[in-house]
Amino acid sequence: MLIKHSCDVAAADITPRGVYLRRRDFMAGAAGLALAAVAPIHAHAAPLAAAKSPLSTTDEPLTPRKDIISYNNFYEFGTDKDDPAKNAHTLTTKPWTVKIDGLVGKPAAYNLEDLVDTAALEERVYRMRCVEGWSMVIPWVGLPLAAILKKAEPQGSAKYVAFETLVRPAEMPGQKGFGQPLPWPYVEGLRMDEAMHPLTIMAVGLYGETLLNQNGAPFRLVVPWKYGFKSIKSVVRISLTETQPPTTWSKSNPREYGFYSNVNPAVDHPRWSQATERRIGESGLFVKRRPTLPFNGYGDQVAGLYAGLDLKANY
Repeated sequence: MLIKHSCDVAAADITPRGVYLRRRDFMAGAAGLALAAVAPIHAHAAPLAAAKSPLSTTDEPLTPRKDIISYNNFYEFGTDKDDPAKNAHTLTTKPWTVKIDGLVGKPAAYNLEDLVDTAALEERVYRMRCVEGWSMVIPWVGLPLAAILKKAEPQGSAKYVAFETLVRPAEMPGQKGFGQPLPWPYVEGLRMDEAMHPLTIMAVGLYGETLLNQNGAPFRLVVPWKYGFKSIKSVVRISLTETQPPTTWSKSNPREYGFYSNVNPAVDHPRWSQATERRIGESGLFVKRRPTLPFNGYGDQVAGLYAGLDLKANY
């Protein structure tokens, strides 16, 4: 991942949680105009109806929407943090097809509208931690990955889930030209038990609206106890396999990026410490970096997945 940082945002700009939670009560009224006024002109998104999930696991202040949609790692649109917001408008997200294949009983190419049950959408507030040392608190809208996979009827021999991102150089400027920063397509993977865990979701929105292109529209993975690069964006293929699939960053630099990529403050990145993090949206002379939590604070829910596994060797 890139090692650039943006300027901090004033604490006064953070949307109070109580205001946000009342948001749907007044979306049909004048408050919709207020939201449009604070959003960048180019950032258009449609409202999404979603039930609040009990798996929202933090009451921390939400990261301001303007930061979530403007400070991104999405190398298909450029390697600077502001490149995706500037360049991702070129991506066409309708129609969108997701191929599910491999060790499944019903392999198929699904239209996104048929794959995602909009009546079952959930809103979940998750902490997200980047390997570079910054973090956000994001209100995602999506569905459990388990519900998506069950449509294809996984076979008992499936041990891993592999993911693949779109390759479309005509619309993704980071994929064309010489000196590509990564091999395309971007690929990622999870163990089957990680993929089926209730915290793992496929997101189609955030802040009560459809995902913008720079945030991985229209369909992206979210695994909150792992570093952000595991949460692959703009997914077009999901394959169930018996063997561990390759992952982009592990292929590119295996010394620094392992398959598991669990948030672990006790395992430093070879070039920097992972013991602390900087929360995007917090600023001021006296704001300190906060301690990084094991499994990004989700240890009670997911630590059992790794019982007996050496998390330093399996980083």
